[in-house]
Amino acid sequence: MYAIVDIETTGGHASANGITEVAIRIHDGMQVTHRYETLINPLRDIPVFIRALTGITNEMVDDAPTFNQVAHEIYQLLHDKIFVAHNVNFDYSFLRYHLSAAGYDLNCNKLCTVRLGRKILPGLPSYSLGKLCHHLGIGNTSRHRAGGDAEATAELFGLLLRSDSNKHILASLKKNSKEQNLPANLPKGMIDSLPMMPGVYYFHDQKGKVIYVGKAVNIKKRVCSHFSGNNPNLQRQEFLKNIYHITHRECGTELMSLALEAIEIKRLWPKYNRSLKRFEHTFGLYTYEDQRGYLRLAVDKNRKHAHPVHNCRSLLEGYSMLNLLMEEFGLCPKLCFIQKNNEVCGSPSGELCACTGHEEVDVYNHKVNTAIESLKEQLPTFAIRDKGRNWEEQSCMLIENGRFYGMGYIPNDFEVNNFDALKACLAPHPDNGYIRNLVVAFAERYPARKVEFELVEAFS
Repeated sequence: MYAIVDIETTGGHASANGITEVAIRIHDGMQVTHRYETLINPLRDIPVFIRALTGITNEMVDDAPTFNQVAHEIYQLLHDKIFVAHNVNFDYSFLRYHLSAAGYDLNCNKLCTVRLGRKILPGLPSYSLGKLCHHLGIGNTSRHRAGGDAEATAELFGLLLRSDSNKHILASLKKNSKEQNLPANLPKGMIDSLPMMPGVYYFHDQKGKVIYVGKAVNIKKRVCSHFSGNNPNLQRQEFLKNIYHITHRECGTELMSLALEAIEIKRLWPKYNRSLKRFEHTFGLYTYEDQRGYLRLAVDKNRKHAHPVHNCRSLLEGYSMLNLLMEEFGLCPKLCFIQKNNEVCGSPSGELCACTGHEEVDVYNHKVNTAIESLKEQLPTFAIRDKGRNWEEQSCMLIENGRFYGMGYIPNDFEVNNFDALKACLAPHPDNGYIRNLVVAFAERYPARKVEFELVEAFS
């Protein structure tokens, strides 16, 4: 038995909105055997645009039952049936959420007439309920009301049952079929074609724009996990509704997929990604020449298109490092913006310091350059060589002077110790603190996959 359902609501997601009308048509596979519909008092104001769309006003539902008052009757109609709706996850998420709040656990197999329409009646210009019914000659005298839409969906479902020569409905109901959980506009074939290997996947909207980027050890398994469950929140419901297409890029390892995900999120700035959009080292150690010709060191916030001598995760870390350099190389605290008063300079030189002009420019700048070189000597240059996407290649990621340089794939027989040749084979990317930390941590965990380079060779 099938329960064909349509609801009207006060908004687009279950956790913050109420139901204003429910219509259920019980279908035995041949015809509708029972009809149920009722207005519901959502115990909140119905927004103006919803009133305009559905015609349901606050006055109309004032004397209607609340959902809790009809929850038992609705549950009895639904719980042992196959739940059918046009864009089924919307109606199911609302009813399951509100039934749960009333103490009932709804757990049904589902069928979506949008997905079934695309399979059984392919090639139509639109699969929205109104346009699909108009194309098929199915009447609906009460559009955007639960009763009218449920009646039209029931007639559409009967037509789909009669037209299903390839048994798509039966296939969708098989125990191991996850199709009813998929977004209404996403063809199942796209899921079937995904590989079970590490990589990055992209969800696209109706216009082809990337709206989400994710990484995975197993692309197919991870993508399917997005569609399990019935989370009723707004972001998830909009997210699922807007997925029309999936593409992917295979990676040799999880590390490569983590790095590529971070790069692509920065490049594409997808609507539904939140993490990794703003992860950067906040501060850096910068050097510049003042009007008198003295080199000055300063800790400052990272600036776009500026290249710090060294990245710092915090202001405290930056000043701690700068204090160590001042102490080791005799740098002026005033020229490093550490001492900001008008008292005598706190360096060992005192009144004979560079800040008073007594120490010659060349002498002081040599100390600053020596301090900068000492920092560079502490920055590693190495590559990570690991599995590729197939047996003919290996993946490679390069850290140069403590910065993420880039990554790519090299032949198995490539001489990775040739630093310049290796750089030419890799795709360069902007330095990224998140990726840099990933690679450094991986190198510490798997030292056998690390290829180190001599400092002289790295600077050549």
